[in-house]
Amino acid sequence: MQSRFWRKEMKFVKWAYEKIRKKPAPYYYQYSLFSYLFKPIRKWITQVIAPNCVFNKIRILLYRMCGFKIGKRVFIGMRCYLDDMCYQLLTIGDDVTISYGVYFACHGRHQGHYPIVIEKGAYIGMRASIISKNAVKTNNHAGGVTIGENSVVGACALVNRDIPNGATAVGVPCRIIEKGKQE
Repeated sequence: MQSRFWRKEMKFVKWAYEKIRKKPAPYYYQYSLFSYLFKPIRKWITQVIAPNCVFNKIRILLYRMCGFKIGKRVFIGMRCYLDDMCYQLLTIGDDVTISYGVYFACHGRHQGHYPIVIEKGAYIGMRASIISKNAVKTNNHAGGVTIGENSVVGACALVNRDIPNGATAVGVPCRIIEKGKQE
């Protein structure tokens, strides 16, 4: 019942904005009042508390509480940036190791919001940046970036395209230096 009340409140605010400004309301006027209140709390947890927590299990628990999809037996190093604006678009599979200071961005300026999928057993090196700007739809997903199963991303790499299963990618922007073994 409460969520209906909050949604009606926001519909009124959106209507008032459009009448006063005489232009369509921005996308964030679609959010409920609860979302407006919870976003700063989620941002504080994901950008201040979790990245600085010295215990991996607690760090993972905090990220999961904020809505991130994280598999089993995952290690996420300290000082990582997980895109808290698009938490539902970031998926981390089982047995993944994400080293320290890795940056994940599901969107950018004048750009759509696309998913980042890290499949089972992948390893991402220190200070790598995974930026989802790929709007090309493939068989695996509807755009975005996928780091394949058992892939390795080198330290300080810039990943802005898919990495195949079992491959090793390094550089800025990343290039595949070792193809995955086909079984």
